[in-house]
Amino acid sequence: MVSRRTLLIGGAAAAALPFARPREASGGHTPYFARMNATLRGNGIDRPVLVIDLDRLDRNIDRVVKSARAGTPRNYRIVVKSVPSPALVDYIARRAGTDAGMVFHRPFIEEMARLRPQSDLLLGKPMPVAAVATFYERPRAPFDPARQLQWLVDSETRLAQYLALAQGRNLRLRVNLEIDVGLHRGGFADAAAIAGALKTVADHPQHLVFSGFMGYDAHLMGLPGFLADGEIPRVKARYGAFIDVLHRRFPTLAQGPLTFNGAGSPTFRHHESGSPLNDISVGSALLKPAHYDLPILADFEPAAFMAAPVLKRHASTGLPTLEWLGAPMAAWDRNRADTLFTYGGNWMAEPASPGGVRRAGIYASSNQEGYYAARGVALAVDDFLFLRPVQSEAVLLQFGDLVAIRGERIEQRWPVLAAGT
Repeated sequence: MVSRRTLLIGGAAAAALPFARPREASGGHTPYFARMNATLRGNGIDRPVLVIDLDRLDRNIDRVVKSARAGTPRNYRIVVKSVPSPALVDYIARRAGTDAGMVFHRPFIEEMARLRPQSDLLLGKPMPVAAVATFYERPRAPFDPARQLQWLVDSETRLAQYLALAQGRNLRLRVNLEIDVGLHRGGFADAAAIAGALKTVADHPQHLVFSGFMGYDAHLMGLPGFLADGEIPRVKARYGAFIDVLHRRFPTLAQGPLTFNGAGSPTFRHHESGSPLNDISVGSALLKPAHYDLPILADFEPAAFMAAPVLKRHASTGLPTLEWLGAPMAAWDRNRADTLFTYGGNWMAEPASPGGVRRAGIYASSNQEGYYAARGVALAVDDFLFLRPVQSEAVLLQFGDLVAIRGERIEQRWPVLAAGT
């Protein structure tokens, strides 16, 4: 005999069942994406592309510049890996009024030196000495690395390698010393540890030139908020201690313009006051991929989207070999009623428009990615599904020329940097 308690539990579960059913998400593109869809289709775009919204980009650039000028002004340095197109870097540089860039890849150094010979370049990570040697195998005029390029050095061992290369080839290398400001990503661990490297530079002025410090702190975003907030003053204090050692023990090296670089998209606003930095690096915030949906960047606007043509759309037929599940699955979750396939896929990105479209895990593919949608989602074959990148960096290199849009007009098509040698 069924107990009263069992009946009550069963009844409650049955009553709750309708509320557990996923709500249907229908409708079409938002007006913003409907306009973008019409622009791409009207221009005959027939493949996946990476779209840059120039109006949003302009406003994001202005926000970075305003922050860099707050308090004691700091030089703004464009992080090239996050916006890896020379023409896009040009666009940002003109609006921001800067020629400073941060580069992370030897072929990118070569391309930026060739295509933007006015650039002031700082390495964002230390290069193998073989990469340094390769760079100097070909002349770069009018770009002058002795004035315009700072190699990043993270240890006395690497500094010795660079010195030996400079002596063997009669070069004079500008070296910026990477310091650990508390995130333990490498570099000189504390102010005392850097004295040996500074002495080596001071002892070899014919081959080494001290250009400053680089202390990256953007990975503070990976800490819980209360820990990050408490760490920011300590980061500034650690950086200041390195500068203090420089001035006290090596006053000759402290002369002349030096680059005290740091920050990053998640942290540059923390350096508007009380900071030892005179140079900040920002890249991703300009396009604001999803990884940068942070409170400190709440006023920044997403400015980069992937647009993938829809190749196929049909009623969902269940899982392969389990087709009989198609009808009950769609009846329970009407957001799985249709399956559509895009041109390309498997990107580091999430669907942005129309709302309600989501990946069909069984159809993960870099050739034709599968997605589920409700019947009421207005997205036809040849329309574009828009996705928001999780990051910019390597993602922007996957689509060929970037498509720069202003309003309803494609204004520019910008080639990206070549990743190979």
